[in-house]
Amino acid sequence: MTTAPRTVLIIEDEPDIVRGLRDTLEFEGYEVLDTRRAADGVRLAREHGPSLVILDLMLPDGNGFSVCQQIRGFDNRVPIIMLTARALESDKVRGFEVGADDYVTKPFSVAELLARIRAVFRRLARERPVTEPLRLGPCQIDLTKQTLTRGRKTEPLTFYEVELLRLLNERRGEPVGRDEILEKVWGLQANPTNRTVDNFIVKLRKKIEDDQRIPRHILTVYGTGYKLVP
Repeated sequence: MTTAPRTVLIIEDEPDIVRGLRDTLEFEGYEVLDTRRAADGVRLAREHGPSLVILDLMLPDGNGFSVCQQIRGFDNRVPIIMLTARALESDKVRGFEVGADDYVTKPFSVAELLARIRAVFRRLARERPVTEPLRLGPCQIDLTKQTLTRGRKTEPLTFYEVELLRLLNERRGEPVGRDEILEKVWGLQANPTNRTVDNFIVKLRKKIEDDQRIPRHILTVYGTGYKLVP
């Protein structure tokens, strides 16, 4: 599989959206691949190794949940932004559960989506020092390899799961506010309705905590945000 830096794969069946995104992204200097079909999207992701995937939830031959899950089967690192006309919280949670990193509801502002894309590439471009594995209870987390090992089982972590853990680990033992997490990890302005941070905390607790109802390592600091405790 070849790697094409700064390449965005758009999997979307609405021609006007594809045209608008392609024009904007190419003007910004990104390479763009696009398809309207789920099967072709998975194939292009496998063959070209894009740096970012923009994925529609509803496609003619499938749905974005399935496509996301298939891509995660061979690439856990590529950031995936899901587009959908459905704003149900359950859809967002399911999207995060199958490996989506961000969620944009149609109709959306191209400027807002572009801001999110720029934030992704800024974080990808940053040099990351090789760090010692992070030990949280029975879990060993390799932030460089993006893996979590618990007992004999090793599973991949997605781009934003790692970035969220990295930030909390840098401030280990200190409360980090939701607004700060949203801005530093996702590059987004705070929004009272944005549950992205909370949804990712839920995902990580499922993987790390013995009992996510009584977390010992990723703690809620009420009125502020979260903190990491080894």
